[in-house]
Amino acid sequence: MTFFWTLWSFDALLSLIVLYFFFVGLADGSVSSFNMGLWLLILAVVGAVMLGSLWMKSNNYLSLAKSILGIFAVPGLLYGLFIVIMMTENGRWN
Repeated sequence: MTFFWTLWSFDALLSLIVLYFFFVGLADGSVSSFNMGLWLLILAVVGAVMLGSLWMKSNNYLSLAKSILGIFAVPGLLYGLFIVIMMTENGRWN
């Protein structure tokens, strides 16, 4: 049960990051009618993962809920690890 809430909290943090970039993009005009469909699809998938995992947990599908949360959490964790490594190791980009 603790692992589920850990994954869910991490995914909630990732969801807030996605929402932040969406609203910043709305403010500066980079989210426009040209790419609004893609953004709405991304937001719908993020919402479906978060709410769907809670629904699955409440209906006693805990392992399936964890696996769906893991699909969203693993790329975020790997990207966060990449950023930490690049910040601490003074990586060269050329």
